[in-house]
Amino acid sequence: MSHEVPVLEAQPRERLGTRYAKRLRLKGQLPAVIYGHGSEPTPVSVNEKLMLSALRRGLHVFEIKVSGGASETCLVKELQFGWQGDNVVHVDLTRVNLDEMVTVSVTINFIGTPESAKRIGAVLTHDISELELHCKVRDIPESIRVDLTNMVGDIMTVAQLKLAAGLTAVSNPHAALARVVVVLEEATGEAATTAATLAEPEVLTAKKEDPATAPGGGDDKKADKKK
Repeated sequence: MSHEVPVLEAQPRERLGTRYAKRLRLKGQLPAVIYGHGSEPTPVSVNEKLMLSALRRGLHVFEIKVSGGASETCLVKELQFGWQGDNVVHVDLTRVNLDEMVTVSVTINFIGTPESAKRIGAVLTHDISELELHCKVRDIPESIRVDLTNMVGDIMTVAQLKLAAGLTAVSNPHAALARVVVVLEEATGEAATTAATLAEPEVLTAKKEDPATAPGGGDDKKADKKK
C-alpha cells in the first residue's frame, strides 16, 4: 500500500433513503456507511470528487474524519453503482486497523511483451484485470505490476506471479493472467477466390441426348408422315 492514507472529511447523515441520497449527490456529496468493529453502522457523506479520484488511483484505505467525532481508519468494502453501471452512487466502508488481515481485489497493470507474442499471427490477451489478495491493511498495494517480458511459453498463471512479501494470492493459482494465441489469417482477394474454386467438388452432369438420335426417338416423326 502507498504510505499515503487520504483523510476525508465526512458529515453525518440524519436522513436516509433514495430521495435524500439523490439530493446529496446533486450537491457533490457521496452517501456512505461505516460498519464494523462492534460499533453501530454510521451513515455519512463524503466529498464525491475526492473519493472517486482516490479510488481511480487504486487506493483502498481512508482516514474518515466524521464531523463532531473521532477519525477512523476505514477500508472500502463495496461500491454500489447506478442502474447504468457507470457511476458510483454509494460506498460501504468497514473499520479496520493497519495490522488487520483482509482480503481485497487489486487492479493488475500489465507491461512488456513476451517473445512468444512476436510471432506472425500471435495475439496477446489479458484474461483477468484484478487479483484477489490476502494481506495486512498496511500492505495493500495500489496495483499489481505484471511484467510479461520474461513470460515463458504461451501462458502465465497466477501461480507464476512473484508477489511482494506479505501478499498472498487468493485467486485460483491455475487461472491464466495472460496468454498468447495464434490466429490464422483468412485468405483474401484473388487468393481466397482461387482457394474456394479449388475446394469446390467437380459436379458431373449427364449429357443431354438429341431426341432425334436417341433409340426410338424418331418414331413419333415417322408416325406423323404416315398420317
